[in-house]
Amino acid sequence: MTAHADSLSAALSSFSPATLAVAGGAIAALIVLMIVLLFRSSQLRREQAEDAQERAAGADARMAELLKIQSEMHGRMAAMAEVFGSRQSELNQAINQRLDGMTQRVSTSISEQTKSTHENLQKLQARLAVIDAAQNNIQTLAKDVVGLQAILSNKQTRGAFGQSRMETIVADGLPMGAYAFQQTLSNGSRPDCTIRMPNGAAPLVIDAKFPLEAWNAIRDAGGPDLAKAASQQFRRDMEIHIRDISEKYLIQGETQDTAFLFVPSESIFAEIHENFEPIVQKAHRARIVIVSPSLLMLSIQVIQAVLKDQRMQAQAHVIQGEVANLMDDLSRLDDRVRKLQGHFAMAQKDVDMIVTSADKLTKRGVRIEALEFEAGDGNRPPSDTEPAPKSVESRTGLLKLRVVDDE
Repeated sequence: MTAHADSLSAALSSFSPATLAVAGGAIAALIVLMIVLLFRSSQLRREQAEDAQERAAGADARMAELLKIQSEMHGRMAAMAEVFGSRQSELNQAINQRLDGMTQRVSTSISEQTKSTHENLQKLQARLAVIDAAQNNIQTLAKDVVGLQAILSNKQTRGAFGQSRMETIVADGLPMGAYAFQQTLSNGSRPDCTIRMPNGAAPLVIDAKFPLEAWNAIRDAGGPDLAKAASQQFRRDMEIHIRDISEKYLIQGETQDTAFLFVPSESIFAEIHENFEPIVQKAHRARIVIVSPSLLMLSIQVIQAVLKDQRMQAQAHVIQGEVANLMDDLSRLDDRVRKLQGHFAMAQKDVDMIVTSADKLTKRGVRIEALEFEAGDGNRPPSDTEPAPKSVESRTGLLKLRVVDDE
């Protein structure tokens, strides 16, 4: 160290005083320059720190404004969602009430129809039971041929018995008002029974007068010749009776063009068809139908079924009217549901547009949040030729205007 000092002293001693004075001045100037540079550098750092603080404050203000706008948007969306939810619940409640009322009316109508059908079936079963009982009674009466012949021993008894049997069968098979006994026709004749046909057709005539005397003569004949003569007499009586029915009871436009000839015994009916076929054929040509008690009962049942079908058809118009009203209600319900579906579609479209706007706002907020300034702007002071930076409030106002324009 001493050696260096000695060498420095020797070197300085070699310079002249003027040289040393110049060197000292240069050193002093250098020191002053260094002080000035250090002061300038500290001033620049202070300005940079203030500028950074201003930028941070502006960014915080912008961020707070964006958060406020976002919170307001979330509040509006929540309010709209609540309104839509309440309206949807009200509409669902109204639809459920309408559907419940429609279901109740349909169930009531179906239950009433089921009850009516059940009652009709019960009535039909009761009627079938009556018919079975009547058929059993007829079979029992058919076996008692001897007793029947004793009862029908004369013309008056035969006529009363035939009339009574026929009236019983007709009264049991048809409702009141569907038939009439001893009704006078336009030509003055009075048939034993007239049955009113459905749909306003002419009535059907039934005759219960059977020539039983000639038939008993056949049964009482003592030989073939007497039996043959009695058979011819029975044939002539039947032909006369058939002609009388055709002339008296078949009136054009007033009665049916077919009449019934009632035979009060199944056995007599069978023997007539077996042994007197020409009489049966002549009766058919004259449009006279020979019927036994069972055939008359079957015919009455057919007529009853036709009358019942007519009544059911009359009721069918009422049912069709109710079904038409039901279909009108269903059509109105379909139109209202379709309108409701359209309202839901429009509401869904509005919600989709709101979600789209919210997405755009979110994306713009993300871009603003990630905004970066140029790197050289913070390292140099603003010059006189450059425009002064905008304030935080002016930049926030421009941001609001851009958001409104995007919407």
